[in-house]
Amino acid sequence: MPKPFRILSIDGGGIRGLIPALVLAELERQTGRPIAHCFDLIAGTSTGGILALGLACPGPDGRSRYRAEDLAGLYLKEGPRIFEESAWRRLTNPMGLRAAKYPSGGIEGVLAQYFGEQRLREALTEVLVTAYDLEKRDAFFYRRRRAMEDPRYDVPMRVAARATSAAPTYFEPALVAWPGERDVLVDGGVFANNPAMCAYADARQTLLKEGREGDDILLVSLGTGLYSRPFRYEDAKGWGVAGWAKPVLDVIFDGVADTVDYQLRQLLPEAAGGLARYHRFQTDLDPDLSEMDDTSPAHLDGLRRAAEGILQRQSADVAALAARLRA
Repeated sequence: MPKPFRILSIDGGGIRGLIPALVLAELERQTGRPIAHCFDLIAGTSTGGILALGLACPGPDGRSRYRAEDLAGLYLKEGPRIFEESAWRRLTNPMGLRAAKYPSGGIEGVLAQYFGEQRLREALTEVLVTAYDLEKRDAFFYRRRRAMEDPRYDVPMRVAARATSAAPTYFEPALVAWPGERDVLVDGGVFANNPAMCAYADARQTLLKEGREGDDILLVSLGTGLYSRPFRYEDAKGWGVAGWAKPVLDVIFDGVADTVDYQLRQLLPEAAGGLARYHRFQTDLDPDLSEMDDTSPAHLDGLRRAAEGILQRQSADVAALAARLRA
């Protein structure tokens, strides 16, 4: 009996990507294997896209360049560099009202450091990374399979990572030019902050082409924490364009993630014998942990505790999943 098609999907959420990185580090510890060797497809949006590419990035020996623990270190060490806002920029661009809140140099420098010129076609397993094309007004997906078939889409991994993480208001769009055309890309979270449904559709198509059952799937979905701070009617009723500018991203990202979770629970119920086909690892966040760009030591420590909370509450699920991935 063939193994199910194994999918890992990682939500967007800025610096809160530390949470799924730490969950994956525990999964690697329990399986004794790099994440890229455990899954047939790794999908990600925004910070989840960076993680997906990092986990699938090959090293000089052809093995995984980074373990999940290494990528957790990216947030701890490089977060302040990614979300670096000079005093002059804060003065001339208060609250990001005149331009993107953060210059692109910080995040581009970190991605160049971690990915170098490694290209998408060289990924160790299939990847699917989301973005949105502003000029074509269409969803855009970076896939290893597409890069292997068409050299135009075989971009350096750092380029795909920059595109998927170009969160509106935080960073300017990514301009990706190729002969005769260009893509103007922003964070895929505007349509798929939880990319698990995109990954499910992609995997189902692959299975059907291979003549296998379209639902022969094991899907593991990792969140970056749910917002717990309410928007009160008394405040929201008076919001105009300026008032909605920041909350609207929170509402879209959170709403999309919850919707996809509901859909997949219906599409992938337990198999015969009570075997789970869908795992969602997620947590509610304290109100002071919801910011996507807070890189203070206290905030990072809070995110670490949030990841530990997931691993404690869902320890049985993690152990069962690790056993299946080892089999």
